[in-house]
Amino acid sequence: MLAYFQEKTELLEEATQEKTLSIYKLIMDGEPGGQIIIALLFVLLAVALYIYFERFFAIKAASNVDKNFMNQIKDHITGGKLESAKALCTNTNTPTARLIGKGISRIGKPLEDINKAIENAGKLEVYQLEKNVSVLATIAGAAPMIGFLGTVIGMIVAIHEIANAGGQIDIKMLSDGLYTAMTTTVAGLIVGIIAYISYNHLVVRTDKVVYQMEAKSVEFLDLLNEPV
Repeated sequence: MLAYFQEKTELLEEATQEKTLSIYKLIMDGEPGGQIIIALLFVLLAVALYIYFERFFAIKAASNVDKNFMNQIKDHITGGKLESAKALCTNTNTPTARLIGKGISRIGKPLEDINKAIENAGKLEVYQLEKNVSVLATIAGAAPMIGFLGTVIGMIVAIHEIANAGGQIDIKMLSDGLYTAMTTTVAGLIVGIIAYISYNHLVVRTDKVVYQMEAKSVEFLDLLNEPV
């Protein structure tokens, strides 16, 4: 009875091994050109993930503004404590606080000059928020094309083998080219999809921060327009 179960177990293990598809083996069985393309796609994936997480935490930090921040700014300005308001903006160290700080430093000048200074500072802050995000968009578009380049290389290899076979076509002979074609396509699409989703997620979060900056800037300008 024990021997029977051992035999069944060995048969099950063999069947499982036969059904298991090793991605690593597929890559290694492909052409060297395909392996180079796969390595390049892994580098692009690493770059995309690094940019995504670095920007994600930077944008998250930029969006954290104390709900009482504008109330404190209003109290300082109405009380004539401009230095205290500037110190508050400096210590808060967020894009919104830096915009308000720029506006406070221009108090006493025409409102149009204050508004222009805030707009210019806002452009710089948006540039900092969007730093390297465009690289994700580039990877999202380039990765599938690089994968398709591997597909073309793999098909060329397969056709070359057919041409040199002299009528003796063997599927195993074509396997290297087919492995290259399929693995590079899949890898390119995976990297492209990840980069595309990451890019759009960062764009949405950046837009929220920009909206927050605009809303607080308008609130600050309205505060300056209030009658004393």
